[in-house]
Amino acid sequence: MAKTRVAVEFGMGTSLRRKDYTKAAESALKDALWHNSLNMSAAFGFDKSDMIVDVEVAVQQPDQVNLDKLRDILPYGKGSFKAVFGGLDIEKNEGGTTVIANAAVIVSYDMEPSNA
Repeated sequence: MAKTRVAVEFGMGTSLRRKDYTKAAESALKDALWHNSLNMSAAFGFDKSDMIVDVEVAVQQPDQVNLDKLRDILPYGKGSFKAVFGGLDIEKNEGGTTVIANAAVIVSYDMEPSNA
């Protein structure tokens, strides 16, 4: 079997007032997931639990993201999660910081390679 990518989804999330990197990452992941309705499992004859989901979120302070909270969002499948440097921190005139996170969700299955 070979891990075969079948979809990539993208999302963006923010923490407007609290400078909460986890909340921004959660919002970005939900944005990626909730704006799609993939029927890949049925199309390929797999169970939803067979889905391999690799989640990568990008924020300015990746060590501040609680990846366990992201795991709770994934509705099904086997997930792997990582936080990397990226996104944006926007300083506000009145003080404080708005955090912007980006998320990429890669959906794969273990499939037989096509000989076509």
